[in-house]
Amino acid sequence: MASSKSKVAIIGSGNWGSVAARLVASNTLKLSNFHDEVRMWVFEETLPSGEKLSSVINQSNENVRYLPGIKLGENVVADPDVESAVKDANMLVFVTPHQFVDGICKKLVGKIRQDATAISLIKGMDLKPEGPSMVSKLIKDSLQIDCCVLMGANIANEIAKEQFSEATVGYAENKSLADEWVRLFNTNYFLVSAVQDVAGVELCGTLKNVVAVAAGFVDGLQLGNNTKAAIMRIGLNEMRAFCKMLFASVNDETFFESCGVADLITTCLGGRNRMCAEAFAKSGGKRSFDELEAEMLKGQKLQGVLTAKEVYIVLSQRGCLQMFPLFTTVHHICTGRLPPSDIVRYREHANNSALVNSDSNMVPAALPAIRSLRASRIQVQDSNNVGQCMTALPGGLSCVICALSTNSRCRNIPAD
Repeated sequence: MASSKSKVAIIGSGNWGSVAARLVASNTLKLSNFHDEVRMWVFEETLPSGEKLSSVINQSNENVRYLPGIKLGENVVADPDVESAVKDANMLVFVTPHQFVDGICKKLVGKIRQDATAISLIKGMDLKPEGPSMVSKLIKDSLQIDCCVLMGANIANEIAKEQFSEATVGYAENKSLADEWVRLFNTNYFLVSAVQDVAGVELCGTLKNVVAVAAGFVDGLQLGNNTKAAIMRIGLNEMRAFCKMLFASVNDETFFESCGVADLITTCLGGRNRMCAEAFAKSGGKRSFDELEAEMLKGQKLQGVLTAKEVYIVLSQRGCLQMFPLFTTVHHICTGRLPPSDIVRYREHANNSALVNSDSNMVPAALPAIRSLRASRIQVQDSNNVGQCMTALPGGLSCVICALSTNSRCRNIPAD
């Protein structure tokens, strides 16, 4: 018979995973309904000293590879076997690069407790022939368990130093479960709240990395704070439009939570995506992101470039590239089709068919052809924006380009 106490496993041990383990472990010692021990799955690595990373973590109580100088807590146990790490746990915290989640879930099918539940701290999307799927849904469907999400303005090293921060838990229906996750993560320096909007919370955490790449280009070009603020605002607008396009249920209020505008701000000011994009722009686009990732992140993964590609594929499928000129331009810069300096000319490239055609082979053959899925676009009037184009998108959104301009006719409706 399972213990009445909950037991936590952390699936992932990078920079953010180690900080998550530290947060959780500090609370399991205080909360009577949790086992003290927190097992953290470590993707095993051999350090330059010849020692195994998991062994060093257990000996020193420190992740010397990804979070040096910070003690994790004596009740954190590193385990290089993912099945062993989750065996007795009923609360699973997923915090790995999103491209590895599918493989991890396949290993865990049939290996977890029947009463297990999960939370995802992972930013990214899983692309399938039938369309994009969020990481939380991949976990939920693969393991047949409930999965909440936790996102926010959370630069890991700052939280590790116990500097004040906030985060947002997104849940679908089970408020009591969300409250349990809040209790597990909440501290006097890490304030956590819950909202009933899994898709909104998770997509905000995913899409802000694309905007952070754009902000990094601005920094690398030394264009100043006005330009950066403009790019961030435009990026937030496209984030909202993309969220609503995929999930009409996304709440506008979610964008004002920590997972929304706050996460966007902090990532555009100090995150790894911004940092690598700045270096990319300074090189004139001559150094690859793979090279910069290896040199600057020391084993951590750059998510913004991959997410920009995934977003581009989704928009291509739906015939909506022209509606998201900033997202589209970020992808073209990342793939070398445009120079970094074109980040401020993003609107000029919205209708550039040559760029779209050059990427046509990137969309997987199993996915519908780009041009066969042109979205229907309807011109409507808006009492508050007389004379502006308000081209209708799914969920009642307006055209991202023209809603920001004074055009009386939408220039994004393709000619017959």
